Amino acid sequence: METILSSTVFAAIDPPKLNISAPRWAKLPSANQTLFVSIVVYFLVTAGIVYDIINEPPSIGTTVDERGIQRPQAIMPYRINGQYIMEGLVASFMFSLTAIGFIVLDKANSSQMGKKNRLIMLGVGIGLVAVGYSVTRLFMKIKMPSYLY
Repeated sequence: METILSSTVFAAIDPPKLNISAPRWAKLPSANQTLFVSIVVYFLVTAGIVYDIINEPPSIGTTVDERGIQRPQAIMPYRINGQYIMEGLVASFMFSLTAIGFIVLDKANSSQMGKKNRLIMLGVGIGLVAVGYSVTRLFMKIKMPSYLY
């Protein structure tokens, strides 16, 4: 690409030599800050914030039981493309919990980790992944009862 530009465009035009530097007050964020922002953005995107803004669903719904009493309902059943606000937030929390579990499992693989700390981190990571996976499967079972069963 550079040879094409130098032989065609820059053969007729002499580009100026610019020294562009970042301002002194601008610093790169640390790895922890970047991870935190990434997880928050992941949480908001998987929670369906855009869907909630556009469609304005209720925070929770209600269902009528056999006696005619209205009961609160947190998960919108039989609608895979619809959600209540709390349903999206809880599902997103479970996705984020699972992602943090995988990050903890990756950190437990460090060669500098002691045996006791490694076992603790493995237990926490496996626990987070297992809880996130099972609750997400439970949500899918409530949302679509005949799916994968």
